[in-house]
Amino acid sequence: MLFDIDGTLVRRAGPLHREVLEEAARAVTGVAATTANIPTQGMLDGQIITLMLREAGLSLAAIKRALPAIMESAQNSYVERCPDLTKKVCPGARSVLHRLARKQVRAGLVTGNLSRIGWMKMERAGLKQYLQFGAFAELADERRKLVAHALRMARREGWITRHSTVALVGDHENDILAAQANGIPIVSVATGVSPAADLAKLNPDFLIDDLRSFPWQELSL
Repeated sequence: MLFDIDGTLVRRAGPLHREVLEEAARAVTGVAATTANIPTQGMLDGQIITLMLREAGLSLAAIKRALPAIMESAQNSYVERCPDLTKKVCPGARSVLHRLARKQVRAGLVTGNLSRIGWMKMERAGLKQYLQFGAFAELADERRKLVAHALRMARREGWITRHSTVALVGDHENDILAAQANGIPIVSVATGVSPAADLAKLNPDFLIDDLRSFPWQELSL
């Protein structure tokens, strides 16, 4: 089972994530870029950094050269400063992950977060123990590619076969499109910024208010 983080497992985690991206971009490039006008929900961190630096006037070539150092700096800062997120866990998230673990179903992350940011959020939320692997922002430039990467990883490790139930759980329209592009079911949860009516327009396999209504029987889990 694959899970997004922000809006799916945790929500309202605070402004630190945006802040470290802006601070890292400024430290590496000397340019005061901002995420203020960027619709960051559902995006990958690399996409966010690229857009805010393009808006600040940098060329794509310059951004590409600076991106690895920006990503490294942002992750270092977030890991040092991440607050306690145990009260930010979405309704039902902990119980779903715990039940999957009891059923010996592997759970992984597919997230626009950079890897150390994503894992630190899970640690500070008290959810890391339930998650075995992940596909993160530094691995691809599109969410559908992250899903494909996670599926390849799970197959390579022998965690899934062609007969396994594999679904993506997410709160954004981009999660739906990524799951559909990879031919797997999507469980859309209305715990993020996207209203349920907007999610419904893309015809997700399952649309639930929150993870307390997880479709266990329908997914044969």
